[in-house]
Amino acid sequence: MAFNITSFFGKCKRVWRIMKKPSSQEFKNIAKVAALGILILGAMGFLIAIFMSAFK
Repeated sequence: MAFNITSFFGKCKRVWRIMKKPSSQEFKNIAKVAALGILILGAMGFLIAIFMSAFK
């Protein structure tokens, strides 16, 4: 499997050109969803830890 570095940089350049900075509303929505995901995973871990310590 050959790796063509010029093709890689060409693709990176194309992606860089079409990127845009998110609006403040988009950023807030992304931050809310990420925070909610972190909270859910943390709560799941906490509940599993309590469950495991109850049956120790």
